[in-house]
Amino acid sequence: MDIIIVGGGILGTMHAWEAIDHGHNVIHIEREHESRGASVRGFGLVWTTSRVNDQEDRAGMRSRELWEKIAQLADGLSFRSCGSMTIARTEIDLEVAAEVAADPDIGGRFELLEPTEARRINPLLQGSFQAGLWCPSDAVVEPRQLLPALRAYMGATGRYRWFSDREVRDVGTGWVYDDRGRRYEGDCVVLATGAWHSGLLRELAGELPLRRVRMEMVQTRPLMDKVPTAVATVESMRHLTVDSPAIIQSPGSDSPEPLLLVQRSDGSLTIGNVREDHEPFGFDITDDIYARLLRDAEALFGRSLPTVRRSWAGVYSQRVDPGPKELLYRNQVMEGVWLLTGLGERGMTTAPYFASQTALDLNW
Repeated sequence: MDIIIVGGGILGTMHAWEAIDHGHNVIHIEREHESRGASVRGFGLVWTTSRVNDQEDRAGMRSRELWEKIAQLADGLSFRSCGSMTIARTEIDLEVAAEVAADPDIGGRFELLEPTEARRINPLLQGSFQAGLWCPSDAVVEPRQLLPALRAYMGATGRYRWFSDREVRDVGTGWVYDDRGRRYEGDCVVLATGAWHSGLLRELAGELPLRRVRMEMVQTRPLMDKVPTAVATVESMRHLTVDSPAIIQSPGSDSPEPLLLVQRSDGSLTIGNVREDHEPFGFDITDDIYARLLRDAEALFGRSLPTVRRSWAGVYSQRVDPGPKELLYRNQVMEGVWLLTGLGERGMTTAPYFASQTALDLNW
């Protein structure tokens, strides 16, 4: 088959990977010179700790397996099986962490640790906290290196062609037109356009059951010490988990701000997870947000951390269906043309799984 993938982020790229893996030819189209969206602005965290429902649990664990296999083939992913420590800072945090650790559906992947035990795994956590929720299955990849590395591997097969700096203007069964007047033909078209919900997509699919979510992030200068695990706070799970009674009852307005932290391969720290989920988003980026992120991270480490080197915001596409939650929005908008988006902050955690499911469902 000849498969056309529109969108160069992690979801589109993993669908291209699956198509190549099944022996097909791929045309991959991206409107920017390089993908500049959420895929390269996130943590690169394969966070199996994050659970909305059983579907995400399966997706996260399967994706974790797939990432490990992919990393053996494609150079530059910097896949690291580091695990994660989710910190309970308050009494309600401790209740949530205990509930997650005791959940029989998770299969014992989590262990609730006293602070002393948590520090044996991550000695840098010298701040004050109630407990640590340890998940050894979590992993990290390098988001800014990942997509070029995957494309390089696919390009070497001779069955992959990458077209950047061009925006798709029209789509039909078996074909795509771009804004340069070029027509591409194939047997199947996959639109994986991330947080772009308007224009052509609205014409094809109408109003989508999606919203856009904004996150603010900072990256510090390198820290000389190695951070053994990814670090999260229980409050981060409020935004990503809906099936925990303790989380649902947690008083969000009085709770500490959510935080996620990952050490990059160069030693720098990516810190973030401040969210806006109601548009229109403010366009200002204020220093106090980033100062708070660094201050909260320093409270967990009980020490000063390197200064901020750069900061940015990312916008994610997320499902808002009121019924039973499905992470991925997948819709056949016409014969042979599929629209996929809506993974929100779970792209690295679940994209390989959903790409493998698409390959199975569409008989690739």
